[in-house]
Amino acid sequence: MLDTDILPDDDGLAEQRTATRLCRGVRRLLWTQRYASVTEFPLANGRRADIFGVTTGCDIVIVEVKSSIVDFKTDQKWQEYRAFCDTYFFAVCVDFPKELIPGHCGLIVGDAFGAAVIRPSPIEKLPTPRRKTLIHSFGQLAATRLHRLEDPMLGGV
Repeated sequence: MLDTDILPDDDGLAEQRTATRLCRGVRRLLWTQRYASVTEFPLANGRRADIFGVTTGCDIVIVEVKSSIVDFKTDQKWQEYRAFCDTYFFAVCVDFPKELIPGHCGLIVGDAFGAAVIRPSPIEKLPTPRRKTLIHSFGQLAATRLHRLEDPMLGGV
């Protein structure tokens, strides 16, 4: 019997699995808070938000998922995401050292089955024109992904 969780991880698969599981748990949390969310949401500055969520009241959240200390320390582009949301969170696993997460960011701790807000995010409301653009992009992306699932013959767009 082969247990891939104990094999060396030279290609980053273990970190990727951790991030995928954490995304699922965080999205479950967001769903309970009435957010519809997508992963890998492209922003106008060329970055991609790990999780982007919108409520029916048009509140926008971005969650940056950090699968390890190395992932956190080597990725400083997260500061460029704040201008595209009302609230901003880091999501980490239970054993992640929480003191590494900046105090001016929200903090979510989770796993594949769920998550909890450990520290709320400060609220910085977006300007209305940017909010409108982001919500339009969110709808387009979500609808396109759903259409591709329903009709795989669509091809790339």
